[in-house]
Amino acid sequence: MALGLKIRFRISGPAGEFTTASKVPGGGKTTGAQGNLGLHVLLHGDSGQSFFQMPNQGVKNNLAGVAVLSPDRNLHWGGGRGLNRTDGVAHAKAVNDLVFQILPRYMAFNSSNIYFTGVSGGSLMLSGFFIPTHIGNFAGNGVLLGCGAMEPQVEVSQASRDALRKTRIHYQSSQKELEDLRKSIPASIKAYEKMAKDMGMKTEEIDKLQTADNKPDAEHCRFDEKGFDSGIQLIVDNYGAIMQGGNGEVPGIGNVLKGVSGQELKFAGTDGR
Repeated sequence: MALGLKIRFRISGPAGEFTTASKVPGGGKTTGAQGNLGLHVLLHGDSGQSFFQMPNQGVKNNLAGVAVLSPDRNLHWGGGRGLNRTDGVAHAKAVNDLVFQILPRYMAFNSSNIYFTGVSGGSLMLSGFFIPTHIGNFAGNGVLLGCGAMEPQVEVSQASRDALRKTRIHYQSSQKELEDLRKSIPASIKAYEKMAKDMGMKTEEIDKLQTADNKPDAEHCRFDEKGFDSGIQLIVDNYGAIMQGGNGEVPGIGNVLKGVSGQELKFAGTDGR
């Protein structure tokens, strides 16, 4: 339970990093102990598909995979539908509480090395509610917003603003994105870029931290130009290259690390619906 919401989650990591209380065979860590591994927390899209597929399974780039299922009965992160995420505040707090209060009961991890990925609706909740309110607790890490983003829907805390000075945000979209997201993703990019500018950050500083790409000539989330699951998998498989100081090269797409300053995402074709 996090904030009174029932949250289902999956953790994937070495047995030895789990706590005794987790009942995982081989787990011997003390509850709340710090470990060496960070976490890569994934929030699925509105179908819940990425929770069950768990593209971030196992340990990659020193991050253990965590997938979290939305507590909404329709499996929408932030509740509601479309760009109207009526339970965004509660869901954002639930994810924050899950990391700090619930997960330490099950696994030893490094709480200062926690990254997030959103898929579609998961990205809407992260950009609209989680980053504005809670990213200050995860400063210096990063959020990958896959096939979805919107500008903050709540007041942005000072701690979250300060975190933008050293936290990565990458937007990954595609040419045939859904119509409503063709407006909301650029709006999100502009909003977070403006926040960084308002704090006196230089263009080159912003462009190192905030990047965006929509080169794939494909529909919503199909980043490999083939399928939904395989498209998400491609981005997650190249997480280190995109989010953790790598060269930004993603097979089949090229370099996705295009700084947001002065960049207008252009979309083409129908959204496939």
